[in-house]
Amino acid sequence: MCGIVAYTGPGDAVPILTEGLARLEYRGYDSAGLAVVGRSGDLRVRKAEGRVAALAASLPARFKGGTGIGHTRWATHGEPSDDNAHPHVAGSVAVVHNGIIENADELRAKLEADGVVLTSDTDTEVLPHLIARSDAAELEDAVREALSQIVGTYGIAVVDTRHPGVLVVARNGSPVVLGIGEKEMYAASDVAALVRYTRQVVHLDDGELATIRPDGFRTSTLDARTTRKEPSVIETEDAAYDAEGYTHFMRKEIHEQPAAVERALRGRLDGRFHTAHLGGLDLDPREARAIRRVKILGCGSAYYAGQVGAQLIEELARIPADAEPASEFRYRNPVVEADTLYIAVSQSGETYDTLAAVQELRRKGGRVLGVVNAVGSAIARECDGGVYLHAGPEIAVASTKAYTSTAVVFALLALHLGRIHDLSPADGRRIAEGLRALPGQIEEILRQEDRIAALAADLAKYRSMLFVGRVRGWPVAREGAQKLKEVSYIHAEAYPASELKHGPLALISPDLPAVAIVPDDELLDKNRSTLGEIRARHGRVITIGHTEAGEDAVVVPKNEPELDAILLPIPLQLLAYHAAVALGHDVDKPRNLAKSVTVD
Repeated sequence: MCGIVAYTGPGDAVPILTEGLARLEYRGYDSAGLAVVGRSGDLRVRKAEGRVAALAASLPARFKGGTGIGHTRWATHGEPSDDNAHPHVAGSVAVVHNGIIENADELRAKLEADGVVLTSDTDTEVLPHLIARSDAAELEDAVREALSQIVGTYGIAVVDTRHPGVLVVARNGSPVVLGIGEKEMYAASDVAALVRYTRQVVHLDDGELATIRPDGFRTSTLDARTTRKEPSVIETEDAAYDAEGYTHFMRKEIHEQPAAVERALRGRLDGRFHTAHLGGLDLDPREARAIRRVKILGCGSAYYAGQVGAQLIEELARIPADAEPASEFRYRNPVVEADTLYIAVSQSGETYDTLAAVQELRRKGGRVLGVVNAVGSAIARECDGGVYLHAGPEIAVASTKAYTSTAVVFALLALHLGRIHDLSPADGRRIAEGLRALPGQIEEILRQEDRIAALAADLAKYRSMLFVGRVRGWPVAREGAQKLKEVSYIHAEAYPASELKHGPLALISPDLPAVAIVPDDELLDKNRSTLGEIRARHGRVITIGHTEAGEDAVVVPKNEPELDAILLPIPLQLLAYHAAVALGHDVDKPRNLAKSVTVD
């Protein structure tokens, strides 16, 4: 959940590192730091608590070098501080690290017993000391020796003044990508830091290490066996990582949803047979008919999108389906069934809990498909097949367009499976036409932004809110509550509307507004009864649905009932965003959170 950037070449590393760190700040923003090997062979280190801009402003004019590493931190061991910021240094060695070293306390004790003075509270600080104490002639061998003593996850980059012009990077559970330039090389934890400088990249696999020099790279395993890597091309343009006039990336990405949904649908709807084509599934009709159950795994918004997907698959394909947090699934020794299709959902494709669940499923012989946004990511490479979202880079910590694109992909998958099973051509045509209408309907919702912003500014005065919904509305309520919590810090809870009278009704008062998801479907009368229960106890109700239901109603265009859960979250994204803006919060970088959760 931190950002790494590294460079070696004839240029000055510092502006490349600081620019790259600014691109990766959504992955960690508690503190930042740089280490460069100066032209005279000295190690120059600068780090500070706070944001990248403050670090860049503090750099002296002579802070230059041709080889260097940089880091943005999201604290796991030790509070944000100058001492705990990366890089960590031991003699001539500097290291930046993403992940968690699980045996750090044991290693710290051994080092301290040998007289080493440790100056931070981090787990990472043991690494440079272990590397510096090695007698190996080559830096990569010293890094191997150190990593052989490590238990845990890591993505690291290392420099050593005794090996000028050399970078060593390694991966185990935390992403590392190499960038190939013209007589210069780069490395990072995310291609966002590289796309301005190169389009040729190499993704390291777990257990791999790379030695990088300006003229090229060599990859190998931790036991020194050479591996061969073929570069791939970054498809995303550099401009996609810019705010392009928007105050916040979150608002930009909310407004990018019509185009993102169009990309998710492009080339995937079959007008002849009224079905969907998802080429990456690697699942023929006979295999699809053999599926008896679908289990969807994700974390946070990916999990809630998975709940939407499970409902779509049950409704359209009539296959039992459910969603579960990957973070729980991986720990409970699950029964893995041969006729169950498992689907892993992750925007980044690097979410550690989800990746670990995939690896456990593969170990037990489960068939796993991935629904991810990042091409070449670890989950995409681990799965048997899958579908890319094509949502484009999502920089804001709170997911919006990736959530919506995930729900759309699940609708496509449900349509595909449904037409193989028992969904009629007429219903297939109905769903396909509904999917085609989504981009225009999302634009209709976005045109209500000013009204939703005014409502959000009014709601921002409350300390807590309740979100309720039934069946298709239940995951929508959960996602709405999540968004509000993430960026506005207003306490929010989501409940199934049917559960309101089984306890939560005790909370209802004029001081607790309730956001009710009220689609015009077969449960409309039931939902109106719920609104009556709240209003009878003087609770304020904000409705998100297809009909006017009072002063605090947001009306969403009507699509097919099965697709309601794709459109209904859009106003909730705007509500959360504008509540956060009204409260003066840093919307793109909410406290305590980072974009890609790559730690356990």
